[in-house]
Amino acid sequence: MQLKGSDEDGFGIEIVLQQGDRKPPSCVHGPTLLFEKVCKGEEGRRFYACSACRDRKECPFFQWEDDKVSEARLLAREEENRSKMPPFTHQKFLALPLGRRFCQDCQLLLLPGEWEIHASHKMSQADDITEARLSRPSLMLKPLENKKSNAQYLFADRSCHFLLDTLAKLGYRKVLCVGTPRLHELIKLRNQEGKSDPMKSLLLDIDFRYAQFYGQDEFCHYNMFNHHFFGGEAASGVLRAFLGEEDGEKVIMVSDPPFGGLVKPLAHSFSQISETWRKLQTSEGSVVEMPIVWIFPYFFEPRILECFPSFTMLDYQVDYDNHPLYKHGKTGRKQSPVRLFTNLTPRDIVLPREEGYRYSIYTHQPDLRRHLWKHCSECQKCVKPSWRHCQSCARCALPDHPCGNSPGLEGCFNCGSLKHKRRACPLKDKRRTDNKRSKAKGGRNLPKQPMKSNSKRKSGAQRRANKLKKMTE
Repeated sequence: MQLKGSDEDGFGIEIVLQQGDRKPPSCVHGPTLLFEKVCKGEEGRRFYACSACRDRKECPFFQWEDDKVSEARLLAREEENRSKMPPFTHQKFLALPLGRRFCQDCQLLLLPGEWEIHASHKMSQADDITEARLSRPSLMLKPLENKKSNAQYLFADRSCHFLLDTLAKLGYRKVLCVGTPRLHELIKLRNQEGKSDPMKSLLLDIDFRYAQFYGQDEFCHYNMFNHHFFGGEAASGVLRAFLGEEDGEKVIMVSDPPFGGLVKPLAHSFSQISETWRKLQTSEGSVVEMPIVWIFPYFFEPRILECFPSFTMLDYQVDYDNHPLYKHGKTGRKQSPVRLFTNLTPRDIVLPREEGYRYSIYTHQPDLRRHLWKHCSECQKCVKPSWRHCQSCARCALPDHPCGNSPGLEGCFNCGSLKHKRRACPLKDKRRTDNKRSKAKGGRNLPKQPMKSNSKRKSGAQRRANKLKKMTE
C-alpha cells in the first residue's frame, strides 16, 4: 500500500506487513508498523513508525529497521510507554455513587474525593449526570479532532438506526463494534427499552475514555491498525468469549476506521478477528468468512477489494453528526462519499425508500436521490457522468485529461515494467534478498545518495505544474 507522497523524482512510502516471529518495537500506541522509503532506481530503506499517528508531533517514535537498540534505551522506552497509559481502569467507575460529577476540561468522571483537585476546571453539577446521560457517553465526551491521529466522527442517528434495523432483520444478535461507539450505544438503549429482541455488543476503540462508562465485558481499549489490545491477554480473552458460539447467536463485525488510515493494516487486523471467529466455530472444517461491514469512502473500493475480494460496495451513504461536510440536511454536503463494504448478500440489504433509494449498487443502477453516476463495464466501477473511458490509460477520466504513459508517472520503480507497480513487482523481494547476501559475504556497499533537504523541496503546486509542463512538451 503506497502512501500518497510522491514527487517528480518518484519518491514514495510503502507499508510492509511483517512475516514470521520477529516482534516490532512498541510505542505508546502498541506495536509499530514497518514502512519502506523508496525512490525510483534505488533500494528502499525500512523503518518503524507509529501505527496510529501520521504526525511525528503526535507520536515521535522512529527507528530504522537495521538499528541496534541498547538495553538501557529499551528499558527507558518501556517506562515512557507505561507512564502514558490511561490513568484509570474499568473498576474505578463501575461502583460510582450517586452525586457524580464530570470534568469537561479533563473529560473525566470524578469520584467525590477528586472534586477538589478539579475545582478550577469547568465541571458539571452533581445532579446533571443522570443515568440517561451516562447511557449516551458520545454526547458527553468531546470528539477528538486531530486528523493526523484519532479524529472522531460519529454516526448520524438516521444512519445508525438503518444499520441496526438491517442487522436485526438479518437475524444478528451479536455485534462487534470496532470504532463505532454510537452504534454500541444504540444497541444498549434498545435493550433497555425492551421493544425488540435483545442484542449483545462489544465495543473496541482506541479512545480509552469509554472505559469510564462500560464494564470489561462491554469495552476493550484497542488499536485497529495493529490488532493490539492495551489490556493484554485479559482483553483479548473478552473478544474470544464474545465471538464464541452461544445458543446459535449470529455474530457480525461493524467497523468505521479513520479515513486517513492505510487499508492494508486495517484489513490485516480484521482478518485476524475473522480467523479468531472461524476457529471458535463448533462445526469442523468451517471456511465461511465472518460477516463484516466496513464503512469507508467509495474511492477506496479497489484497495478494499484487493484485500477482501468477496466484499461488495453498497450504495447507502453514511452521514455523520459532527463532520463539516458528510452529514444529512442543508448544512452538509449534497453527497457523502462514505459507503458500506460487506460480504453480506447485497440483495438482502434493503435501502430505505423513504430516503429516495430505489436500487442497490450491485445492479449498477443510479441512486435517484443523489447525483447521477454511470457504470463503466471496462473499469468495472461507477464513475462520474462527465468521465470517458480512455483506452491508452486503461481507465476513466475527463475527456481533456493528460493521456498516455508519461515518464515517471507510470510503471514500476523497481524493474521499469509498465504492467505493474512496485508493490506488485515479482523482483522486489529478490533484489532485497540478493543485496543482503552480498553484504553478508563482504560485498562493497555503495554510498547512499544524500536526501534532499526539505527546505529546498518545491511546493506541491510547483511539482504538479512541472509535471504538466513536461507532459505538454
